[in-house]
Amino acid sequence: MANFIDVILPIPLEKSFTYSVTPAEADFLKVGMRVAVPFGKSKIYTALVYKIHNQEPLIYEAKEIHQILDDSPVVTKIQLTHWEWIANYYMCTLGEVMRGALPSAFVLESETVIRKNNDVVINDEDLKDDEFLVYEALHHQSSLKIQDISNILDKKNVLPVIKRLLDKNAIEVEEEVYEKYKPKLVRYVKLHSSYTSQEKLQQLLEDLSRAPKQRDVVMTLFSVSAKTKKPVKVTDLSEESDASTAIIKTLIDKGILEEYHIQTDRVSYSGDDNEDSKDLNEHQEKALKEILESYKTQNVTLLHGVTSSGKTEIYVKLIEDAIAKGRQALYLLPEIALTTQLVTRLQNYFGEKVAVFHSKYSSHERVEVWYNVLNNEAKAQIVLGARSSIFLPFSNLGLVIVDEEHESSYKQFDPAPRYHARDAAIVLAGLFKSKTLLGSATPSLESYFNAQQNKYGLVEITKRYNNVLMPEIELVDIKDKHKRKRMKGHFSDRLIEEMTEALQDGHQIILFQNRRGFSPIVECNTCGHSPQCSNCDVSLTYHQYKNELRCHYCGYHTAMLQNCQACGSVELDSKGFGTEQVEEEAKNLFPEHKVARMDLDTTRGKYGYDKIINAFEQHEVDILVGTQMLTKGLDFRNVKLVGIMNADNMLNFPDFRAHERSFQLMLQVSGRAGRTDKRGKVLIQTYNPYHRILQQVSTNSYFEMFEEQMNDRHIYKYPPIYRLIKITFKHKDYNKVNLAADWYATSLRQVFKTNVLGPEFPPISRIRNLYHKNILVKIPQQQSLVKTKEAIIKINNSFFSVKDFRAIRVILNVDNY
Repeated sequence: MANFIDVILPIPLEKSFTYSVTPAEADFLKVGMRVAVPFGKSKIYTALVYKIHNQEPLIYEAKEIHQILDDSPVVTKIQLTHWEWIANYYMCTLGEVMRGALPSAFVLESETVIRKNNDVVINDEDLKDDEFLVYEALHHQSSLKIQDISNILDKKNVLPVIKRLLDKNAIEVEEEVYEKYKPKLVRYVKLHSSYTSQEKLQQLLEDLSRAPKQRDVVMTLFSVSAKTKKPVKVTDLSEESDASTAIIKTLIDKGILEEYHIQTDRVSYSGDDNEDSKDLNEHQEKALKEILESYKTQNVTLLHGVTSSGKTEIYVKLIEDAIAKGRQALYLLPEIALTTQLVTRLQNYFGEKVAVFHSKYSSHERVEVWYNVLNNEAKAQIVLGARSSIFLPFSNLGLVIVDEEHESSYKQFDPAPRYHARDAAIVLAGLFKSKTLLGSATPSLESYFNAQQNKYGLVEITKRYNNVLMPEIELVDIKDKHKRKRMKGHFSDRLIEEMTEALQDGHQIILFQNRRGFSPIVECNTCGHSPQCSNCDVSLTYHQYKNELRCHYCGYHTAMLQNCQACGSVELDSKGFGTEQVEEEAKNLFPEHKVARMDLDTTRGKYGYDKIINAFEQHEVDILVGTQMLTKGLDFRNVKLVGIMNADNMLNFPDFRAHERSFQLMLQVSGRAGRTDKRGKVLIQTYNPYHRILQQVSTNSYFEMFEEQMNDRHIYKYPPIYRLIKITFKHKDYNKVNLAADWYATSLRQVFKTNVLGPEFPPISRIRNLYHKNILVKIPQQQSLVKTKEAIIKINNSFFSVKDFRAIRVILNVDNY
């Protein structure tokens, strides 16, 4: 009887593909193991075993697999169930989920390798110039990859050249699959076993008397291993004995020392003993009791605690509880910047039980965390990570905490799967029959609405830790200040006054401006022209520190212009302001104080966040200027004043969530002020101090904002009352996008009538030379979500069966908000 396996390939295919295996392979293989399989004409992919069976495919002949890549499964059955839910709910394929879930080192790609054909003799005269260059290179190197040939010929498309060489029989092509993950090995040394006896050792030291440096190394090896009683690393030995690694190598070559390697993790905890978690105050105790109480009836509980009320300590108690029961805990955070602060806190409590997982880690580091979680190792009992950590192979998950659950960073926009980590985490916890805690000072309307509807439990803390007062919030009318000439650059006299006072008292200050760069628009004063990005419909932002104009959508950049491209005038003026300009003005106003900036430009490297946050915590920086990275739950002890430079550009954004988001942002920024004993102060500069949202921020009335926004959502049919699916069309031809979107919208209207909005161009309608057009499908509560998606998929399939539409990219985004 023939044996077959169905596999998931890391490409967007609707169905799984079937391959034939031998009976022995079928016995060895398990669901969740990786195999290398041929696909298409000459590609080899890493695929994941999805099903093992005996049914031959009817439509095509099953090919054989290339090789088995694992001894045991790397993906668990629960994970596959979770992937299926993500693929169904977010309308994507299992292959796309696999690609998003597995660390890139697991998804091996075939790399085409070219070798010289030694059986055939080729005359150099028969080859064209570019063919000769490749053939010549193969004389010096046994094999070349496509990328190498591309570099040799200095052009992108080298396939025609390779094809001509193949036709002349000059080369052979083979596909190789490379294992990308390499464990990190550390070199250790010990004394060779033949020198362990007393006499031999005496003899050795006498022999080495003529080589004092070598003798020193051997003596140091004794003292280090006696002191630490641990294996001795080559690097430590060379440091301790002040000897170069060459001397150690000589001793190894002589057979006096013996070297060996030990595999180590790239990310490890190097701390002392753990401390006990803090005792909770009465408000936290009460909240913890209520959470445990609500878990008796609910699987998900929302913890609505004001900023600095000590939510993290409650999470720690719940994690302790889960670990005491021998289960794993997942702690989700929206921003990598947050993990740097929390890692230290959690490691103080739990030591090396904490594993960290986010995109700034290299793929090797991610593979290590993956294996530690898969094997339920002691050092991965608590996973702290950004949204992608919901894909880790948990075996015994007991608790999921989603901190700052309102954050938009939990939503993945590109590429597919376009999941929302909070919702996917709740489903994951459900699969393990464990509990979820959502925590926030400003919950999203959906979560608060679910709590009001009794879908979630609700626990509230209204007092800050140590009963510190909520910061005093003052609105500064800069329209009036401009009239009275009381502005210095973008700083009002009130802000300067408060900053001076805070700095004199030795406190720190945070200034928030949600735009990076120096100024978003450069404009000619003579003719009004402003430089635009050549690939997107957006003006270029001026970055002063590199003296260049940059596009924040596609990364295009050019040197700052000296004169206007349209009329040649030298009068170029910058309009608007970003973090760079605020930083520069702050430096000019307070020259004797240290000013730092935290935005995407200054946190590029792996440790970019750590450096800035640590410098601020160590009081090396007095004023920190930043974008919304600063708003996310960071805990700075000495911040007395927070300044919001301009509240209006957030409020006037064309999005149904603009008001909710602005409220959350401003309250979160305000929450960074006065977190210890002194009451903090927040100054919000605005042209319209009577705006409802700003008034609600200044009185910290979340419930009032919730009621008012929900009222709007009811009237205009937006989430959480209605569900949304956004359909985006992308193509470089403007007319084709228009035509396709109109066709699609007409088909949708036949099914969903008035609940289809659009097609409409977004505010920035061309990005990276592709035109975008959007359609919104609104789904009322009584309408079946599953049937709606089925109808959309049907329309989508018939859309792609039209030949002219195949080149158009269609993106289906479920819950796009």
